[in-house]
Amino acid sequence: MNPSIRGKLEQLRDRYGEIAALLADPQTQENPDRLRALGREYAQLEPLVACYRSYRQVEDTIAESEEMLADPELADLAREEISAGTARLEVLEPELRQLLIPPDPHDRRNVFLEIRAGTGGAEAALFAADLARMYLRLAERKGWTVEPISESPGELGGYKETVLRISGGGVFSHLKFEAGAHRVQRVPETESQGRIHTSACTVAVLPEAEAIDALELDTKDLRIDTYRASGAGGQHVNKTDSAVRITHLPSGIVVECQDERSQHKNKARALSLLQSKLLSQAQEAQIDEQARSRRLQVGSGDRSERIRTYNFPQNRVTDHRINLTLYQLEEIMTGQLDQVIDPLLREYRAEQLVTLMHDRTQGAPP
Repeated sequence: MNPSIRGKLEQLRDRYGEIAALLADPQTQENPDRLRALGREYAQLEPLVACYRSYRQVEDTIAESEEMLADPELADLAREEISAGTARLEVLEPELRQLLIPPDPHDRRNVFLEIRAGTGGAEAALFAADLARMYLRLAERKGWTVEPISESPGELGGYKETVLRISGGGVFSHLKFEAGAHRVQRVPETESQGRIHTSACTVAVLPEAEAIDALELDTKDLRIDTYRASGAGGQHVNKTDSAVRITHLPSGIVVECQDERSQHKNKARALSLLQSKLLSQAQEAQIDEQARSRRLQVGSGDRSERIRTYNFPQNRVTDHRINLTLYQLEEIMTGQLDQVIDPLLREYRAEQLVTLMHDRTQGAPP
């Protein structure tokens, strides 16, 4: 094992023991925020430390077996144990390297998913609706919950823009790969001569702000407007000003929610979305800097980058970040996205591991 990697593992093992002692400290238990943060760190380190302990135990077994080689009666048994131990180390070492990759702190969060029609006019709006259905079906497969936040219908159907809140286990860890520009190539229903048109939509994936990191919003910085909701919801939406639009004056960010019947609930949802946008904006410079140095732009929300093409005549989906082409467009549009997401996740982890090894080689601080 690379000495720098071993050194990092030793440090994390020591940190794990330190956290265990802190969690048992009465002063820590009296501070819920600190207790929660330490508990989260402890849980993240636990599988790594357990794997490293197994690795060290196998190393000790190999060392003992090597000493047994001097005894002719035990030499054959020793060689067998050395061979088995060496094979076990070859399995454990890459597992340890993967566990060393720091987790994305947003991976377990719920998300706000925004889909906007781009170039292509009415056809782009129709494709936006197709993308929304694709993610709804993915959510059904994963057991996630989807709540509409707002929508702006297209002139001939579909959406100029739609915002969904998706909650459940590991939502952001899956959907962060969807941020970017999605291009569609197909013959529109309105095309009389059968020509293929190219349209595009942009998808943004915003991790929902949690209470512990939500930004404090100054009411003086907010303009809150109410209006009558449009779309589905029965007659009620046309009789009361239940929809809410909030403008954050310093940044110019505008959010709205019109799905709930209660103005109070719509306001709460809109404020949550606004906090997520502001947090995303605050992290944007750092994320963009990281994205520039990486071929795979995951979770950056970069809308200028074309990430995927959906070619309906050829039943083809191409993810341009990893040059992945699948002739299974129909299945993918029904929410079977794991066949696209899993290769992206493997590539992402591989790049993180390369970065980790490079940093250790260059003597970067752990």
